[in-house]
Amino acid sequence: MLPASPLSAWLSWLETLSPREIDLGLERVHDVLRRLDIEYPDHVLIIAGTNGKGSSVAMAEALLSAAGWRVGAYTSPHIVDYNERIAVDGRPADDETIVAAFEAIESVRGDVPLTYFEYGTLAALVVFARAGLDVWLLEVGMGGRLDAVNAVEPTGVLITNVSLDHCDWLGEDVEAIAAEKAGVMRPDVPVVFGDAAVPGAVLRRARETGARLLLRERDFPVEGVPRPGLAGEFQVGNAAAVLALLDAAGLGAATEPGLVARVLPAVGLQGRGQRIERDGIEWLFDVAHNPAAAGMLAQTLAADAGNRRTIAIVAMLDDKDVDGFARSLDEHVDLWIATTASGARALPAGELARRIANVSGRPCLIAGSHEDAVQVASKEAARGDRIVVTGSFYLVGPVLQRLGLYSPRRP
Repeated sequence: MLPASPLSAWLSWLETLSPREIDLGLERVHDVLRRLDIEYPDHVLIIAGTNGKGSSVAMAEALLSAAGWRVGAYTSPHIVDYNERIAVDGRPADDETIVAAFEAIESVRGDVPLTYFEYGTLAALVVFARAGLDVWLLEVGMGGRLDAVNAVEPTGVLITNVSLDHCDWLGEDVEAIAAEKAGVMRPDVPVVFGDAAVPGAVLRRARETGARLLLRERDFPVEGVPRPGLAGEFQVGNAAAVLALLDAAGLGAATEPGLVARVLPAVGLQGRGQRIERDGIEWLFDVAHNPAAAGMLAQTLAADAGNRRTIAIVAMLDDKDVDGFARSLDEHVDLWIATTASGARALPAGELARRIANVSGRPCLIAGSHEDAVQVASKEAARGDRIVVTGSFYLVGPVLQRLGLYSPRRP
């Protein structure tokens, strides 16, 4: 039974679709794409990698828009509203536009089964095509080789980095995961790899496909790149990779030094190193949810430690490496508060607290809800202290909303 018109009804229906019950692969998405007969722009950029994809899309989007291009940005997951995933010229698509795209998919899909993410990806392509945009930025959801975004032929690719995450789907080691992410490469299409540590699987795939691989320091510098408005020194490396991607993909007007110096420092993105001061307390929101991302967050905390306490509110999903995450952050946290993320896959707060305490050797407080966690942290914090909200999109979003800090518009 297909849903009626409201977007909420469509999303409720899509959430009932289980990817484990569908034969994963790109054939079904290719089939529906052919039926949709989508007209692509001259510039389609795919952004893959374990961490930093959303930040990289935000930087590319800001630079391209400032240079005069009309831009569509497809990202996932969302912080609060599904509409965030499909942005046209920096604004989330409205409910009616997304529903119309879902209806277009249904009108041609026939009996081809699709997952939640595949519907969303196809809907973004429909929205962007109908809007007549100049550049599409498409963030891979997970992996690369079998991700729905990979059904589109890119004119440029960025792989931000590779580390352990989604191991039950992608593989148990970095090389296996890198092989999946490198599946987005194409013959003679520029591929920028953003991290200094390049897995062998990335090098092999580039040789096999004939992709034009661009490597950090060898092919593009990090030194001299303006620091983005996003918190964390590592964001300079992300920015350097974005600039290399735009140059290599024929969008060099967006990398003009004066434009870059003006635009990058103003780039922000909700939940990615987002700092806000309230009542003399600094709140830092970061959706880090794996050990590598936690390590980057730890660098940010260490660089601005000061003489103050750091209180961490954390919630995680049940498939995440809690021990590795906590180990990466523990020396920079004075008090842990565990709560439960929204959604069926959330790790219960009690279990999360137990595992954090095992790593830390110190007690971890338990809060029954994110509202309770905010209340406890606010009571514990003195003026000048810092409260970090991290571990999951499904915590950061609700807390931003609870504090009245959520904005659906992309910065």
